[in-house]
Amino acid sequence: MISAVQVIPASTLRAAVTALSHGGRYRLTAMFANDERSINASFAVYAIFFSKEEAEFKTIKALIKQDEPLEFPSITPIMAAAAWYEREINDLFGLTPLGHPDLRPLVLHENWPQGNYPFRKDFDLGSMAGASTEYLVPPVQGEGVFEVPVGPIHAGIIEPGHFRFSQAGENIINIEAKLFFTHRGIEKAVEALSLDEALFQAERICGACSIANTLSYVQAVENLAAAEISPRAKYLRVLAAELERLYNHVGDIGNLCAGLGFAPGISHGARLKEQLMRLNERLTGNRFLRGWITLGGVTMDITRELTGDISQTLTCLRKELDGLLSLLRDNDAFLDRVNNTGILPQQAALDLGVVGVAARASGVDTDIRRDFPYAAYRSFSFQVPVYTEGDVAARLWMRADEAIQSLGIISQLLRGLPSGKLITQLRPVEPYKSDFSVTESPRGSNLHWIMTGENNTIYRYFVRSASYPNWPALTVAVPGNIIPDFPLINKSFELCYACLDR
Repeated sequence: MISAVQVIPASTLRAAVTALSHGGRYRLTAMFANDERSINASFAVYAIFFSKEEAEFKTIKALIKQDEPLEFPSITPIMAAAAWYEREINDLFGLTPLGHPDLRPLVLHENWPQGNYPFRKDFDLGSMAGASTEYLVPPVQGEGVFEVPVGPIHAGIIEPGHFRFSQAGENIINIEAKLFFTHRGIEKAVEALSLDEALFQAERICGACSIANTLSYVQAVENLAAAEISPRAKYLRVLAAELERLYNHVGDIGNLCAGLGFAPGISHGARLKEQLMRLNERLTGNRFLRGWITLGGVTMDITRELTGDISQTLTCLRKELDGLLSLLRDNDAFLDRVNNTGILPQQAALDLGVVGVAARASGVDTDIRRDFPYAAYRSFSFQVPVYTEGDVAARLWMRADEAIQSLGIISQLLRGLPSGKLITQLRPVEPYKSDFSVTESPRGSNLHWIMTGENNTIYRYFVRSASYPNWPALTVAVPGNIIPDFPLINKSFELCYACLDR
């Protein structure tokens, strides 16, 4: 990605952010830290912003000298989207955001000994010491108010997350979400691995977003290597990305029906998703399309027979998807549950930096494929649907509209697939260079940032999945509804635990 980098002392971070974001010109898309003491005797706090109108990313790099107090002015008081990022920086690096309104641990839970910061370069797992802390949940008090804990172990086959509801009668007053129960430390684990080896970790951050994560990773590396990928490889990357979007959106429509117990919709959605997953397996040998995208291009081509298979499968899918959507749109009982439920106001979506379907359903008109085209997206004509209601129904119809747009993109792609080689060899990358790439996953924008080390290795790897900025939006959309609506609202956001526990 093209990004101007402004290097400043950490003490001036809030002023620099205020100037950059003034009037909503630039919005925060990611914030993270890096231990650069071996490079410039400093810790660094990076804040990446984007402007759709100016079609540009800008990065602020705030340096904290290692002999200075390890702190920086929090930007959360002026930019709510920074809240989680700064808590994570405090957890993993021990850099304190002064003035942050809520510095409870985020990634490291209360059983993690205080004073141990795992993302510092000198962290030693074998010498951990210190006392653990207590995780405090702000109480909601008053006559008739009681709490309902849910999780972290759930009845479904999902990963752990703890939700604590405060409610009066049936109405939810507040919800506290505690996540990051199974953090894998992938960003730490890839340090010193080669760029080729780290690809396998990037590809497995999340099964449902395997292509989006892989594409973000390889494009960041290719930016660093100043590599030009062949047109055919770019087209095949778009094919993989749209097939991933398609099976996710179709499956999510069925999953959303599960949130209110509408069995015909559940079964119909699951059956259509299965057809797409089997198509994935015929194309790549696995259901998640893994192994298709690699550094410099793609590993597999599609034959004339496979092209026909894709076209036939998707033609049948379109007819059956229309049937499923008609089933939902004509069902008054279904519509009563999804309309005006779990509303996320547009201003809240903007303030929290919400992305993807959740943002567009609340009137935020952004899509990385259109606003910052990558791979071969400039070659295709497609619409970006936008709704303004911000409720469960808007998020449902948004996925349906986007699935139909994906079918159109794939149809254009198969008709105009250019010739060319599949893989371009990359040259070695200089040490301590950094760059990033952003793609539009089924859930929203997905950012991978890389700084290289010696001998084509990883020095620092940062991943901001689409679920990361969207999870806090759930705590805004749920209050005012009733607990039986929580599964429905939750499924409408389609948030991922694994994308947090990276």
